[in-house]
Amino acid sequence: MGEEKVWRKGMKRKASVAGAFYPGSPTELRRMLGQMVEPGAKKEKALAVISPHAGYIYSGAVAGAVFSSVELPDTFVILAPSHRPIHSLFALMKDGDWETPLGIVPVASELAGSIMDASKLAKDDPAAHAEEHSLEVQLPFIQYFKPRFSIVPITISYFASYQDLEALGKAVAAGIRNLNKDVLIVASTDMSHYISRDEAKKKDFLAIQKVLDLDPRGLFDVVKSENISMCGFQPVTAVLIAAKELGAKKTELVRYATSGDRTGDYSEVVGYAGLRIL
Repeated sequence: MGEEKVWRKGMKRKASVAGAFYPGSPTELRRMLGQMVEPGAKKEKALAVISPHAGYIYSGAVAGAVFSSVELPDTFVILAPSHRPIHSLFALMKDGDWETPLGIVPVASELAGSIMDASKLAKDDPAAHAEEHSLEVQLPFIQYFKPRFSIVPITISYFASYQDLEALGKAVAAGIRNLNKDVLIVASTDMSHYISRDEAKKKDFLAIQKVLDLDPRGLFDVVKSENISMCGFQPVTAVLIAAKELGAKKTELVRYATSGDRTGDYSEVVGYAGLRIL
């Protein structure tokens, strides 16, 4: 009964990892973000970005560099992996708001509905978002620059096949075309997990090269064949497909880092890549 109340139409998705992945205090959060973004960076008009989702002390500088490097429109479609089982293959939230310490972000209901109309696999399943951090941690970076914007949140099950992701990517592109407004698509992912820095860089750049090549099938296949523990490879695959449908011409690597750059321990790291698709 409590969950039904929380997820009633028009209600808020409360911040789940504030105070853990990032500061729960608005003042402290703004201060931390200010150390990670680059306000003076040259901003390009992009179709999509790829951003990490670890605790800010580890991956925040990469995420900050990415969001600093692009023009931020009024609407975002954010695709993120689910780190726990969910009922839907593609779980959207069609109505309501997301809350972070920096304020309220409304769901772009018209665009969400348009994407669902174009995809039989995309379901209105807000409960799938309740405790997942990978999408939530993107929002404060956007909020730092923009006080008002809306989002379509999409959480993706690990069981999504390439064909499923291809259909989702095309549905996202169709929804954006129908909206006829500027939209930035965001893919949330970390790269290799808990291997040495040298091994992580070797594996990560196999995947990064496929993104640079705008090759979604190649990315999906190399992650599988090389056993790359890139948790958001499925969101990135779908975003590459959507971006290509919308006319993407190139991808640029904005920044790459590992958790070892923060901890000094390079024997077991997590990799983080920030890219923009133009």
